[in-house]
Amino acid sequence: MLNRLKSIHLAHFSKPSVNRPVYRAIAKHRVRSMVELGVGAGQRSRRMIEQAQRCGEAGEIRYTGIDLFESRGAGASTGLLLIEAHRMLKATGASVQLVPGDPFSALARVANSLGETDLVVISADQDEPSLQRAWFYLPRILHARSVVFIESPGEGDAAGILRQMARDEIERLASPMPRRRAA
Repeated sequence: MLNRLKSIHLAHFSKPSVNRPVYRAIAKHRVRSMVELGVGAGQRSRRMIEQAQRCGEAGEIRYTGIDLFESRGAGASTGLLLIEAHRMLKATGASVQLVPGDPFSALARVANSLGETDLVVISADQDEPSLQRAWFYLPRILHARSVVFIESPGEGDAAGILRQMARDEIERLASPMPRRRAA
């Protein structure tokens, strides 16, 4: 009963409210494996794992976090160092894989080893040119029931918005750009 109450609280009343759709999707789809592009301070990452542990069938939760970690620029938003993120997320008991790098280079290294992923969350702070190139690798880690959320940044101090992406939008972004022929 307590797990059910915690799950309901996370999905409907947690702060920041921008993450609530992700927590609801985890409960609805019984997520067992997830990839997050942009770990940041790790609060959402930890909550995603805990929500999956409460709402799913027995078995291991697989979490992969892709982030710049120590490579973040000095003016960038706060985020965890690799060792801090590992320590915090490993304490959940989930199978945690942290991959340092931008979205493109990190996904290029690990996409084939990730297998089918139930949930992908893309943070608003991702480098746009790198993310555009990383779309190529996304379809190979998804299955028919995978859920993908992308966060758009908020205006000023306002929180961003997480929206669920349609499969055809992902396929369109993943398809290579047509090349122009020389005249």
